[in-house]
Parts: sequence; C-alpha cells; structure tokens
Amino acid sequence: MLEHPRRVLCVGKSAAGLLIVTEDDEGRRFLQFGWLGASQSVVWPGFPLRLESDYTRAMVAALAFVAEPRRILVVGLGGGALPMFLRAVLPQAQVDVVELHSEVVDVARRYFGFHEDASLRVLVADARHVIASPGPAYDAILLDAYGPRGIPPPLATREFLQAARARLAPGGVVVGNVLRLVGRWNSAMARTWEQSFAQLYAHTVEESANQVLIGLPDAEKRARAGLNARADRLTREWGIPFNLRTRVARRYQGGLQLVHASGTR
Repeated sequence: MLEHPRRVLCVGKSAAGLLIVTEDDEGRRFLQFGWLGASQSVVWPGFPLRLESDYTRAMVAALAFVAEPRRILVVGLGGGALPMFLRAVLPQAQVDVVELHSEVVDVARRYFGFHEDASLRVLVADARHVIASPGPAYDAILLDAYGPRGIPPPLATREFLQAARARLAPGGVVVGNVLRLVGRWNSAMARTWEQSFAQLYAHTVEESANQVLIGLPDAEKRARAGLNARADRLTREWGIPFNLRTRVARRYQGGLQLVHASGTR
C-alpha cells in the first residue's frame, strides 16, 4: 500500500489484528491485516467475474479437475472474491464458506459487496472443527485462509489436509493457496501436501510469491489434453476475462528451483 497509495475506507479491529480496507483510483478494494501486511483480497465490487489476483484465477482453474462441481467449500473469506466468483459462474452449485473471524465477514459485507443467499452460505467457525465434523461431501475444497503471519499453523498440518481429503466426494479435489520462499520455485508446504494425497499438482504464480496446490485422493492419472479442453470450455461458458487453460496445474515436480533468465535451475 505504501508503494501504491490508496484511499483508506476502514480501519477495524479483529482477533487477527487490524483490518484495513483501501480503494485505488479505479475502484478496486483491498483488504489487509495491519499497515504493512500483504493484501488478503482484491475485489472490484459489482464485478465478481473480474478476479484481480492471479492466484485466485489459478484456484478456480483447478475446477477443470472436477467433472461437475455441485458443492464447494471455501476456507477463508477475506473480501469474498472467490465465493462471489463461484456463486456467479456456478449458480446451481452450493458454496459454503468457513471464516474464523466474524469481523472479517462484517467487512466483506459492508465494503466488498459480499452477501449470502440460499446457495452461498458463510459459517463463522474454526475450519478444523468444521472439516472434522460429519457433514456433506464436497467436490472441491478451496483453502485460502491467511492471518497476519501466513497460513494458521493448525491448517498447515498433514492431519488437517487428510481430514479435508476425507470430506471429498468421489472425483473431488483439495485446492490450496500457499506461499513460496524467496528464490524457490516450490512452496515448503508442498512436501506436506505430497504426503497427504495420492497425487499432487501445482501451478506456480510467477507474478507473485503464490503457488496453488491441488491434491487428488486417487491415483488415476488426469490426461493433460482433457484438462485443457475442460478449461477452455469453462472459460467460454463462464464468460470470464482471463484464460483458465494457462493456469491449469501440472503434475508436481518436487525438485524444481527458481528458473533464472539463463534457463538454468
């Protein structure tokens, strides 16, 4: 925010720390924890299809792995960018959201245009308890919960990922937004994911420090041609202003480091 000054709309408090909402000259709104924190959400109110953060585009591209997403769980609300997008492009699906802090929900409603209906519901609760409790199976579970210091430690464990895996419907996927270390192509979290799923796919966001991981509970290989074709079809059907095919994750390669301009690793 210091590099790109924006108008401050709200400074609130929550158990996660300061909640700061700002707006740029084009009308995009940003949510961050603390004055020096990274943006937790970027939303253009009234335009849910315009996902502004590239990692969120990669997360929804993961739905190319799902034959027909009927029920989706999003862990971590932020400004509501992901749930509002999913509600717009999948009107027949049920989208459930789990958010730990009620203050975040209030800010999303007041400043980012987030609102619930019969097909989009938010629950203020600890995601560990929700995932571990009996409930419906999900075709996709999207993990995007962050605090001021990154992913909450209880949500970064093998136990939590395995519990999420157990809540999947047949053919379902768990999708996670994780951060890479400086100079690394893969996230340190990838090893934990690799130990938690039968297959792991990854998409590294080159424009930021994000990596999107996709855990599959079964060993059935996904043909690249089929994933690309489905991504192209979803791009057309959803009428979105970005290309899903270029963001479809590939099979995880554990040893990759940052690729430098010289082409060496």
